[in-house]
Amino acid sequence: MAETQHQPVLYHEIIHALQPKSPDLYVDGSVGAGGHARGILEACAPDGRLLGLDVDPQALASARETLAPYGERVRLVQASYLYFTDALKECGWTAVQGMLLDLGVSSMQLDTAERGFSFQHEGPLDMRFDPSTPRTAADLVNGLPETELADLIYRYGEEPRARRIAEAIVRARPLTTTRQLAEVVRKSIPEHGRIHPATRTFQALRIAVNDELKTLETTLPRATAALAPSGRLAIIAFHSLEDRIIKAFFRRESRDCLCPPRQPVCTCGHKATLRDITRRPIRPSEAEIQDNVRARSARLRVAEKL
Repeated sequence: MAETQHQPVLYHEIIHALQPKSPDLYVDGSVGAGGHARGILEACAPDGRLLGLDVDPQALASARETLAPYGERVRLVQASYLYFTDALKECGWTAVQGMLLDLGVSSMQLDTAERGFSFQHEGPLDMRFDPSTPRTAADLVNGLPETELADLIYRYGEEPRARRIAEAIVRARPLTTTRQLAEVVRKSIPEHGRIHPATRTFQALRIAVNDELKTLETTLPRATAALAPSGRLAIIAFHSLEDRIIKAFFRRESRDCLCPPRQPVCTCGHKATLRDITRRPIRPSEAEIQDNVRARSARLRVAEKL
């Protein structure tokens, strides 16, 4: 089963950060195969409850199986965490004591070739978390003008050789499979270090297809508003673009004033809403990385509602 293959990243650190207890309410906004959610439900027994969301129907099916023993203590909804407030209203919840967002691609998604997330497997250029959405990675690869494609790869992949890659992709169009794209990228730029040359390009396309950064930016203030006093928001990021957004938001919302430092009197009226628990992100241990190499880039940040 996919669930048994999936290893939730920073599992113990998440449980420690959220400090689940009965009878509190929790949200797992990216429930995946249910690994983190199971730990939260165990810790907040006997009466704590959890709302789990995921856009991926395959992941949600696995989560339903994993979390079935918890019965009515868990509710699962197929939706982006962007819409978690709607799900809260349907549950009749006004505030929660903890919320988790795991922003990574799950092992289940990466290892399913037909999902098109990984160049390690031959599959269609898809990369959609929600297969019902219309735009795929193939649409971007084969439809964007060269300059827009280069900008996308540079902005979302932080790829310094984006122009050269985009030029090679346009020359090789149409591209329909993951390995076709990976080979075009590999031939266009020299291999450097242990990271496959196509890694950043695939990251950029996935972020763009799923509008990941905008979704995160929109969700952060909504998540803060949904927390009860002393409630905690824990977020696992896997690349610097996400982590910078989270870091900046936590730091901004932990300050009472956002006026320029030299301004003598505050005119912004901003009041802190969060306490930044993790000034530096929590990283996986060497033992966890050895056990699950996909955890190596994970960064956990935690904030508490004032």
